[in-house]
Amino acid sequence: MAASRFSALTPLLAPRSVAVIGASSDPRRIGGRPLAYMIERGFTGSILPVNPNRDRVQGLAAYPDIASLPEVPDVAVVAVSAADAVAAVAALARAGTKGAIVLTAGFAEVDAAGATLQAAMVQAAGEMRLFGPNCLGLFNARIGFFPIFSSSFESGWPLPGVIGIASQSGAYGTHLFAIARNRRIGTPLCVTTGNEADVTVADVIGWMAEDSATEVICAYSEGIRNGTRLMAALEAARAARKPVVMMKVGRSALGRAAAQSHTASIAGDDAVTDAVLAEFGVVRARNTEELIDIAYAATRRIYPARNTLGVITVSGGAGVLISDVAETLGLPMPPMPEAAQAALRALVPFAAPANPVDCTAQAFNDMSLVGRFTESMVADGGYASVLAFFTQVGGAPSVAPRLRAELNAVKARHPDRLYALSVIAPPEMVAEYESDGYLVFEDPTRATVALHAMGRFGEAFARLAETAPDAVPAFVLPASTPSEAEAKALLGRAGIAAPPERACASADAAVAAARSFGFPVVMKILSPDIVHKTEIGGVLLGVADEAAVQDGFVTLLGRARAAAPGARIEGVLVARQLSGGVECIMGMVRDPVFGPMAMFGLGGIFVEVLRDVVFRRCPFGVAAAEAMIRSIRAARLLTGARGREAADIRALAEMLSRLSVFAHQAGPALVSIDLNPVFAMAAGEGAFAADAVVEIVG
Repeated sequence: MAASRFSALTPLLAPRSVAVIGASSDPRRIGGRPLAYMIERGFTGSILPVNPNRDRVQGLAAYPDIASLPEVPDVAVVAVSAADAVAAVAALARAGTKGAIVLTAGFAEVDAAGATLQAAMVQAAGEMRLFGPNCLGLFNARIGFFPIFSSSFESGWPLPGVIGIASQSGAYGTHLFAIARNRRIGTPLCVTTGNEADVTVADVIGWMAEDSATEVICAYSEGIRNGTRLMAALEAARAARKPVVMMKVGRSALGRAAAQSHTASIAGDDAVTDAVLAEFGVVRARNTEELIDIAYAATRRIYPARNTLGVITVSGGAGVLISDVAETLGLPMPPMPEAAQAALRALVPFAAPANPVDCTAQAFNDMSLVGRFTESMVADGGYASVLAFFTQVGGAPSVAPRLRAELNAVKARHPDRLYALSVIAPPEMVAEYESDGYLVFEDPTRATVALHAMGRFGEAFARLAETAPDAVPAFVLPASTPSEAEAKALLGRAGIAAPPERACASADAAVAAARSFGFPVVMKILSPDIVHKTEIGGVLLGVADEAAVQDGFVTLLGRARAAAPGARIEGVLVARQLSGGVECIMGMVRDPVFGPMAMFGLGGIFVEVLRDVVFRRCPFGVAAAEAMIRSIRAARLLTGARGREAADIRALAEMLSRLSVFAHQAGPALVSIDLNPVFAMAAGEGAFAADAVVEIVG
């Protein structure tokens, strides 16, 4: 189903014929630039200008209206007023045109009236596909197809290459193209989607995933409109081993507001977006420079699933800098084997051969030393990625030819590795290094970031499809948000354990429950209308004897009636108070774009101040749950840091997996789940949800 939807864009992105509605004789106008560009770049299909006032436009025969066209075009460029654009789309749909690229603005990005007009356009299009409205257009330079009004081509045309750009923003999409072109990086395909009334960035990513000529996909998104479609596209790219590097903007509240006003898009929670992109192996770029760097590195098509970095340098300082960046990213830099280090010291006694391997400037007195050091790093060190810092020396005409020869000999023997050079050299020399197969960066930190990204792609491509998690027993959600006791009973049927507890309608029942559990106990007000009990003093910890239970029962009811006079009070929940263990938090929230998302973190300060939590789309199995748990920054508190007893991570993972399956099976009536705290007891002793809130909408 997804594949057919993606392939349906072929007539729009690689058409045999194109009509331009609102064609202008002025090549500088919106209706004139697409014609001028396609004529100049030799579009391989037929071009059909539509202009009721002219017989010829820019030297081509023109037609007064769509009905007069001598053939049904595969696609049409619409460059007329908003009201006329809706009529043009309707006429194109009646004629059987496969798609329209609507450059016209004045729709949902403006106001409610514009949104209504946009909806009318979508209805008029029927089965015909739409780019835009309010889009800059696109280009497919491979066939000279330029239905776009950007002025960026006045400073140069796209270069041949294997990178495709999919961008919601037209101006930023062509900004990316222009930067890549100026760096001599080929991006022959750039597609902008504007308001995304129909076709989205996700659709374009999916089409590029299936396009044999596109090997690397760059994406820019301000808001994700259809999570299901995006995930299908990203999975298609992952399955095709095509890396996707994305700039998803709108992290801040201000940024989200700007995205809404700019393209009428929906920006979901950024942490959720991060989690979903990571699930599908997308590398999220922090800025434009990083996006271009990563795409450039990906054109080498070497994606080590177990990436390690070996660094050879003529500067100890540069080695430290690279090591700092690699550690921050989590890119392993294991040391060279001891025997290899000894052999290198025998060659240059004052070398530092651990990793980074500092061969010192002495190597340039005997260039064969560079080759021998590099060969040892690759053959003995076994690094998947190699970064060589040669700075200006590598760009010196007196050095570069001999350096290239030594490096090329190593590369020929080990062609499966990823090689990057940090050199300062004139453009023609950089081009020579690149033609030899090296990535070239002036800044070694940028090289390190790009090399790390290649490993992340490799991990995603090597990842086996996760087996579907086991379903939880069938259940029926209550009609409204339940009390804590009801919530725990509901979750308990899904295998989510809680400490022993009992709902008590009287003080005597509370005393009996406490006596059966053993002191101390926890007492909590029980009401479906009081969700946040601690805020009204509705939780008592360490209740140590029967008299304290009697008093506590009266105290809790009094506090509840004072704070929430209209609340339904079902009594008091008495539970065994757990001792030891690590406090965690887990839960679920229903994201408007991606559906139910599970969350895990450590409780207390870690969630409230440090925000040390992770998300994952529901449902998932125990292995994925354990990977989530181990990925938080404070995971060592669970695994036994500083002599602490290790927590029962397996039990935590089973609980988290069951929570994700429960949330998936529950459907849209389930809004959220909050288990806080969850006590992870010592290994083998289980995990227990001490509090539970299940929010349901009727």
